[in-house]
Amino acid sequence: MKFDKKENIFLFSIDLEDVRLRVNDGLKYKPSVEKLVEQYLIFLNFYKAKATFFTVGDIPKYYPDLIKTIVAEGHEIACHSNKHIPVTIQSKEEFRMDLQQNMENLYKAGATELIGYRAPTYSITKDVQWVFDVLTDLGFKYSSSVLPAKNPLYGWKEFGENPRKMNDDLWEIPVSLRKGSFFKVPFSGGIYFRFLPFFLIKNSFDFHYKQNRAVTSYFHPYDIDTDQEKFMHPEINDNWIYNRLMYFNRKKVFPRLHKIMDQYDSKIITYKSYIERLQQ
Repeated sequence: MKFDKKENIFLFSIDLEDVRLRVNDGLKYKPSVEKLVEQYLIFLNFYKAKATFFTVGDIPKYYPDLIKTIVAEGHEIACHSNKHIPVTIQSKEEFRMDLQQNMENLYKAGATELIGYRAPTYSITKDVQWVFDVLTDLGFKYSSSVLPAKNPLYGWKEFGENPRKMNDDLWEIPVSLRKGSFFKVPFSGGIYFRFLPFFLIKNSFDFHYKQNRAVTSYFHPYDIDTDQEKFMHPEINDNWIYNRLMYFNRKKVFPRLHKIMDQYDSKIITYKSYIERLQQ
């Protein structure tokens, strides 16, 4: 989606979850989410930026003050499911119940408005479009849950790379993909942001910004956790090669982010603010 005024909009966001909670005996590993979120908040404050934290419902149980801290600094809280279960293996009713519990937990913890949703592992595909009706019924205004390309996990190639209004009330904002016909991956977040050579990441930001398109991203607490103990991460089919990538280049996340912010004069805004622009 393009705007009349040229701005390099970076929809920097955090998928706020504790990966330990989805690992067998995960609580034996040291907690680190609070200190990692603090590092993200320092980064955002440096640029006087407000971002969106897509939050799993069990975060308040283990970090009861974290939601209040994020809200107090002016950032947006959005939903990321209650138990981090991919949409494609849920029924419509199971999805609704999980999301309602996610909302209840976040409101009790201090969230003031929940209008945004991100599916675990970008698991909204063309086969589960009923999700958009449920989101609308529950008062959501946007989702950012589609990876518009072929992908080893979930993808919806035909969706297209621009935000799309799925009904009268709800937008879907797909994750941004690397330019080019081949190897179309979400360059601006997670493993890809750490693994890809920086010149490819930079070229992709450059391409989107020259098109006056916002860049959509996703990061996790563990993406910057250089001290995390080694264990097999969930949802990667026990693939040891992929698990090595989960730990790769974490120390370079902030240096790379600072370069993107400084070289392009990137402007981080919340997804809520972005939706308001789309509706103008």
